[in-house]
Amino acid sequence: MRGDKKCAEGNRVQAGAAQPLRCRPPPARIAAATAVKLSRKKDGTSKTVQVMRMKNAVIYIHGQGGNAKEAEHYKKFFSDEYDIIGFDYKSEFPWDAKEEFSKFFVSIAPRYNKIFLIANSIGAYYAMLSLADSPIEKAMFISPIVDMEKLILNMLARSNVTEEELHKEKVIETSFGESLSWEYLSYVRNHPIIWHIPTHILYAEKDTMTSLETITDFANKIGANLTVMKNGEHWFHTEEQMISLDNWFKEFI
Repeated sequence: MRGDKKCAEGNRVQAGAAQPLRCRPPPARIAAATAVKLSRKKDGTSKTVQVMRMKNAVIYIHGQGGNAKEAEHYKKFFSDEYDIIGFDYKSEFPWDAKEEFSKFFVSIAPRYNKIFLIANSIGAYYAMLSLADSPIEKAMFISPIVDMEKLILNMLARSNVTEEELHKEKVIETSFGESLSWEYLSYVRNHPIIWHIPTHILYAEKDTMTSLETITDFANKIGANLTVMKNGEHWFHTEEQMISLDNWFKEFI
């Protein structure tokens, strides 16, 4: 047919010579599982039909130095009705994370029925900063950073640097490998965490990033369930720590 053109993506549409090409975007890919349902006919006989239903998703967000492949660890806790998705984000600053995390979630959410969140350390901080208004069923946080301002101030004190010095220099490199930024500190102060999604927190007794007092106050503030592992560390990696993590996860997911 003359004037019949094909979009690069989407459906075939008709356009005349003086009419611009109009493309309809392809439908979003829906993650679906097949269920078998028994349907009864009017004559009393029955037939088996297949019903497609949307799957659920589990999004894993790693901490500093981690990667999306860590999501594989959590597959054993879920059936085939769940897609386990590791989010391989690139952001190193909270203002970038807020944009990147939000865009990622918007692209994922319409495909699934329910979404569960697992986040580690600074990944949990970025998630709370970016996804507070997202339709998340439940969040499972492991060693989350919950008071970034206090963490930065503690690093300043450890480096014998004052806020006035940081304000003047803008960026200061520490002897323990961290860069302290006035812009970062200012952003954190101007964007406090507001989080109302049902949450379970696993905290390690020997966590050097966040004190027990800080994590307890935060858990009480947002109504989260808090579990403390005795003799645990911020980074859960030993056999004993991973067993504790798995037991906690199985109990509360």
